[in-house]
Amino acid sequence: MSILFTPISIGNFTVKNRFVRSATQDYLGNEDGSISEAELLLYSQLAQNDVGLIISAHSYVQHPLGKASIRQNGIYEDRFIAGYKQVTETVHRYGAKFVLQISHAGRQTTSDLIDHLTPVAPSAVTNGVTGITPRELSDAEIQQLIADYAAAMRRAKDANCDGVQVHIAHGYLLAQFLSPYTNKRTDMWGGSIENRTRIFREIIAAGRKQVGDQYPILVKLNSTDGLVGSGYLSLEDVIYTAKLLEQCGVCAIEISGGMHEAKGVMAQPGVNTPEKEAYFAKASQALKKAVAIPIILVGGLRSLKIMENVVANGVADMVSLSRPFIKEPDLVQHLQHGAKEVQCISCNACFNPAGLRCYYKGGTPS
Repeated sequence: MSILFTPISIGNFTVKNRFVRSATQDYLGNEDGSISEAELLLYSQLAQNDVGLIISAHSYVQHPLGKASIRQNGIYEDRFIAGYKQVTETVHRYGAKFVLQISHAGRQTTSDLIDHLTPVAPSAVTNGVTGITPRELSDAEIQQLIADYAAAMRRAKDANCDGVQVHIAHGYLLAQFLSPYTNKRTDMWGGSIENRTRIFREIIAAGRKQVGDQYPILVKLNSTDGLVGSGYLSLEDVIYTAKLLEQCGVCAIEISGGMHEAKGVMAQPGVNTPEKEAYFAKASQALKKAVAIPIILVGGLRSLKIMENVVANGVADMVSLSRPFIKEPDLVQHLQHGAKEVQCISCNACFNPAGLRCYYKGGTPS
């Protein structure tokens, strides 16, 4: 039997196989941020088709400043618990595990999404995509952010989610604190890597007071900003951060990379040969050597052989996919029954606010 179909423990729960559906913004949420019927159906389909671990689309922890996109789910009030409780009940019915990802947009948003306010960030570094210069967060606002993340963790637990994943990747607010490109602060929240990671320590500590010592806290971590040159996130800083997170009680790290300003890094197009697959593998292997907790690799995994090699050769403990599950919600079953590769061609047409589906028109439409 392939190693991909063997179980693995994360914190206090066991996943039946090594497949993870990575957090994917689906544009299917209700306008008020609550879980929609379409999302319930989506998560049900993934669970029925043997995805071992499903990570939700990122839910924002603070309204309105934390909102990153239209029809994004929220987790900033207790009223959202009921919807996620429905999701977990559905997912658990089919033997899958469900983790809620929590985030804050920071500078990666626009004023029309946040009630015409100015986006906030660790520092007033202009966003190269939007041209907007964010407002630097005050110390009091950072303390409120910590409390908001902790409250979101408690809501995940109250919704019976198997765990919570803190989003420190893809250029969102916590990744902005980590990167020296977006964090120019000279106070206790910036400068050294110890200071740039301080907010992570504080969030996890505050969260533990609300969810207890045993509730699984996972992290999605950037391996790179995706921009070339000095002054950006280094692999050394990433390894330091991974070790710190493990010391703080994080039970698994999903490794990714990129930000909105770095085009073609996070979801690389045209992954059509084995050499183009697993494009964050080097960073993943470095983290695997540095920490004892499970490492989850996302990014360009397209063939069964490469996925098996990733796990068998100690690059990561689990394989995480996003775009392939949009094309094939039943992908895990296809691979288990003989398929050698995914159908997804990495065209990125699925990044479409009209809703989560494959929009590829070059051949047979989905």
